Amino acid sequence: MKILHTMIRVNDLDESIKFYCDVLGMKLLRKKDYPSGRFTLAFVGYGPESETTVFELTYNWDTHQFDLGNAFGHIALGVDDLYQTCETLRAKGAKIVREPGPMKHGGSEIAFIEDPNGYKIELIDLRKRSQN
Repeated sequence: MKILHTMIRVNDLDESIKFYCDVLGMKLLRKKDYPSGRFTLAFVGYGPESETTVFELTYNWDTHQFDLGNAFGHIALGVDDLYQTCETLRAKGAKIVREPGPMKHGGSEIAFIEDPNGYKIELIDLRKRSQN
């Protein structure tokens, strides 16, 4: 088995595509409207769907607000240089919600940003990643 994608609902599809592509450097892989279901799907990722796990951004045409709930935690991305990545993302307008630094209970260095929909995205420095 292989994880293919993770779906997240978005309030503004264009703003979300811009964030994931322009700020995080992903590519828009495909996008399709489903008029009979009144939704649009956009798939973004760092490589082809056949080779890597991607995100499915779902925009429901008639839903203008949704609840993130308390069950979903966050998305995690590995980065080569945490501090430089945070500075680059900040310059592109990303909202840093936890500045880069060591984890409280482990050896990894992490930071958190927030996407336009309120989803938290953890950035993990791959050079200092622990298995904790």
